Amino acid sequence: MEDVLFQRDGHVATITLNRPQKLNAVTPEMAAALIGHVETCNTDDVIRVVILTGAGEKSFCAGSDIRELDGYDTPWSFRTRPDYCDAIRRLTKPAIAAVNGYAFGGGLELSLSCDIRLASENARFAAPEIKLGWIGGGGMTAFLVNSIGPSNAALMVMTGDPIDAAQALRWGLVTDVVAPADLLPRAREIAAAIAARAPIAAETAKLNLRAAASMPLENAIQYERDLQTICFATEDAAEGRAAFKEKRAPVFRKR
Repeated sequence: MEDVLFQRDGHVATITLNRPQKLNAVTPEMAAALIGHVETCNTDDVIRVVILTGAGEKSFCAGSDIRELDGYDTPWSFRTRPDYCDAIRRLTKPAIAAVNGYAFGGGLELSLSCDIRLASENARFAAPEIKLGWIGGGGMTAFLVNSIGPSNAALMVMTGDPIDAAQALRWGLVTDVVAPADLLPRAREIAAAIAARAPIAAETAKLNLRAAASMPLENAIQYERDLQTICFATEDAAEGRAAFKEKRAPVFRKR
């Protein structure tokens, strides 16, 4: 659909929310499109990294389109709706959020669902749901607590007020802040670096990072060791060792 664009460039796929006149607010149809694109990325072995961004200069994503929320017949139909943040978390490939402008509500949750977050200098982040009478439901609180700490998370969730890109960088919400014109080039630079690495190891690293955030320490270390062993047994790992001995660049084939 035109409101969600999908592009491949070598090993990198870019998903662009393309509704800038509405600050890239997500409709149910856009959520369905995102779910479909995630399935494509997960099943296409050529794709190794995914970039998620928004069209226009004002907004990455302003969350769900509020005008659409009254269309749910019951609170339960709202609870069980196909969720776009859930979709992004189902990505098995490393995901980079290139946040241009507003990342509010579900837009903030979308960025938090990615592995790496980059921001343009005009980016703004907020959990404004409390101003409308509810709270976020796409992982907002859990992700914020893990990324910026309980006190900062409480400030954002309980006031609903935005923070700017500089504050987001100080708190560790984003990895880098760049000029708007440099945002996508920087995202593509990082994506290219990840795509050049062993893809099984990159996907395994993503699993391991999630485990590190949710498991007790000793369990997480054991899980990491098991994942390391699985990676070590791949053809790509053998290729990496051979390339090191032969002083050449490795050629990884996801095997």
